[in-house]
Amino acid sequence: MTRIGQLWSRRRGTPDGAANGRHSGPAPLIQTLGVSNSLFADASNFDQRFVEDYAKIEETVNALRTLGFKIVLTSGSFDIIHEGHSMYLEAARQFGDFLIVGLDSDEKIRARKGENRPVVPQMERLRMVTHQRGVGLVTLKQTKHAKWALIKAVRPDVLVATEETYTKDEIRELEAGYCGRVEVLGRMATVSTSARLREVIQREMANPDSPVSTVHATPPRNQPRKKLSPAGRTRS
Repeated sequence: MTRIGQLWSRRRGTPDGAANGRHSGPAPLIQTLGVSNSLFADASNFDQRFVEDYAKIEETVNALRTLGFKIVLTSGSFDIIHEGHSMYLEAARQFGDFLIVGLDSDEKIRARKGENRPVVPQMERLRMVTHQRGVGLVTLKQTKHAKWALIKAVRPDVLVATEETYTKDEIRELEAGYCGRVEVLGRMATVSTSARLREVIQREMANPDSPVSTVHATPPRNQPRKKLSPAGRTRS
């Protein structure tokens, strides 16, 4: 029986099996409430899982709550997805029945991390997140959105965040008005995306045969070529 059917049976106290060998489950009711069954399938089903309109997300959340689902929300950049991202999303999913992920838009990341980020554009990052186990729905967080707009739309039972996301005062405010509770998770990877990018750039620039090093060492037209030492390239 599917996960959604098991949850329904558990909530209602009914057996997993029904008469004539048919499984009882909430699928017809879910469709009546406007929630697609594809949100609970193993496949990524990106076209159904990516919902940009916060009002539609709120409608989906309300329908799931009618069925007794516990909603979890988390956010992040998820640029160059690595093991730490996968572990983090898996851990977040354990706090409830349905995980919603807010992904920072390209513009939002550039404003915070500089013009060279993100490395992976937002649509590709969104698709990669939907492939992660346990993710139910993804959306974009834009610079135009008001503070905590997604949190206020979802009003999650559990809001999952990293240690540097919210101050203690913000957590108290969130728990008082916008979510059931805030769960703070530590870093789950030994190297961050930013640190890994710095290592790659430094390694490439220290190699005189690297295309990165060659481009960096090429002087502007009509100016004499100046040879960079390995140390000079590394500092860049």
